[in-house]
Amino acid sequence: MKRSERLVAMTHFILDRPRELISLPYFSSKYEAAKSSISEDLGIIHKMFQHEGVGYLETVPGAAGGVKYIPAYSKTYSDSFVHQLCERLEDPERLLPGGYLFMSDILGDPEATRNIGRLFASAFSNREIDAIMTVATKGIPLAYAVASYLNVPVVIARRDPKVTEGSTVSINYVSGSTRKIQTMVLTKRSLKKGAKVCIIDDFMKAGGTINGMSNLLKEFEAEVAGIGVLAEAEDEEEERVVQDYISLVQIVNADDRRGTIEVRPGNLIDHI
Repeated sequence: MKRSERLVAMTHFILDRPRELISLPYFSSKYEAAKSSISEDLGIIHKMFQHEGVGYLETVPGAAGGVKYIPAYSKTYSDSFVHQLCERLEDPERLLPGGYLFMSDILGDPEATRNIGRLFASAFSNREIDAIMTVATKGIPLAYAVASYLNVPVVIARRDPKVTEGSTVSINYVSGSTRKIQTMVLTKRSLKKGAKVCIIDDFMKAGGTINGMSNLLKEFEAEVAGIGVLAEAEDEEEERVVQDYISLVQIVNADDRRGTIEVRPGNLIDHI
């Protein structure tokens, strides 16, 4: 195999396995090349990842070491994408009653969800995460996008139990925005005891749903390793029950009667 061909093959292999430790002997055997050549190839790939602002290769020393691909957008790219997303969301036709926004087209756009997933993965890249958790249904595309870059499974909390999921754990929680008591369930086989879980959701107003997921994780003796929301609504009248979180955008001055809306970047850029 020519070096140019090996570089393409190795890059493809690495991109498909984010955060997975890959040993040099494995590459050497797979591509029938000396370890010194493989090390040089990895140096080239690492340099180009950084140049393109899409992440880097983390070197783990020792006999059991190797390299890990850490997906991480540069601040320049992240800032550009977030501002484009804000402009896209400021269309008055997106306004829904109650200060909500129509975002289904973005959540259904593969490129947009892929970029959002990588942004959250960048923000959480230095945290130990065993799984991504969301609640059905709109948060599911985002959860899978983040999970694909962190290379961890997704667990989905539902409003109603499914017979195909076996025995479940359920809790009642108070919705932060409607102040109504709702139920959330999660199958017992979803998580192991002590798992570190990142919660991902599409929209947060007062944070009742996310708080419900946090309480549900306590039933599994699991730990909240991070919270990420695509959009948070700024509402001075609502007391937010979630404080430590990362948001992509912040919705302010949303008035469906006047047809006005303002969307600002959230705090995600500060964590990249």
